[in-house]
Amino acid sequence: MDIGSKHGYPASALSNFAPHPFVVEWRNFTLECNSMEGFLQSLKFKNPNMQKHVATLVGYMAKKIGREKNWKFKGILWWNGEPIDRYSIDYQELLDVAYNALVKNQSFLKALLASKNAVLTHRMGKTSASETVLTQSEFCSRLMKIRANHS
Repeated sequence: MDIGSKHGYPASALSNFAPHPFVVEWRNFTLECNSMEGFLQSLKFKNPNMQKHVATLVGYMAKKIGREKNWKFKGILWWNGEPIDRYSIDYQELLDVAYNALVKNQSFLKALLASKNAVLTHRMGKTSASETVLTQSEFCSRLMKIRANHS
């Protein structure tokens, strides 16, 4: 099942663009998010107040605001004003925390379980960590692992 915002249910509801509110709590900072895209794009902003704002955005609006941020050269993202290396174990831990928070949203969990045993893909996503804050494999493997743990 190829995940995408323009695909049918449940693939569209599993898209990072879908509006699913959740709260990420990590390292003494709480971030209220309205979509996974908002969360991911917020990581590009050093200022915690701007990060909080971006996390409230959904879909294309979130994608658009983060598009111009130049994080790729140094591979540095941000959590509460502190740098986090895109290639670090800490960053992978933060992604795990975020997806485990997202699955607490009942509409997201319902969509994830509706995907049954389908192999999840995201063909429009990028494969290189140097090009994106979330690769195809980082995205799909997390969803399939969470689904297996909730089946």
